[in-house]
Amino acid sequence: MRDVRLLDQPFNPGALIGPFTNANPGLGGVCTFVGEVRGGNGIEALELTHYEPLTLSGMNELADDAYARFDLMGLLMVHRAGLMHPGEPIVCVSAASKHRRDAINAVDFCMDHLKSAAWFWKREKRGDGWHWIEPREEDYSDRDRWSD
Repeated sequence: MRDVRLLDQPFNPGALIGPFTNANPGLGGVCTFVGEVRGGNGIEALELTHYEPLTLSGMNELADDAYARFDLMGLLMVHRAGLMHPGEPIVCVSAASKHRRDAINAVDFCMDHLKSAAWFWKREKRGDGWHWIEPREEDYSDRDRWSD
């Protein structure tokens, strides 16, 4: 099962994982990562904007790359855009495979690319206004470790 979605409304990751797991009979392992809007440090909101003609197609290309690189039975990749508040899910990536290592690595691979090479612009709202958020050096080095 392959399920790649870009949403502009809140979602419940738990409601996605059960059907995803059930759609991959015979799997040996499922690995899931859910990223949420951080709270604290005065963060009131997070806004993700994107370039619509490239975002979903780019996410599908990333899924293609994950399938080519790892022995997967299924991949779920859901990403949110728009205005979000602390505690709300931003992203859910889940991979199913016959062996745990492929599932773990596929999720890690997808997240490293979504974090540093995706088609989103992020900004945080704090008490003193909006601030653009750029990927950190660690985000780029995490992604680069997957280079062939």
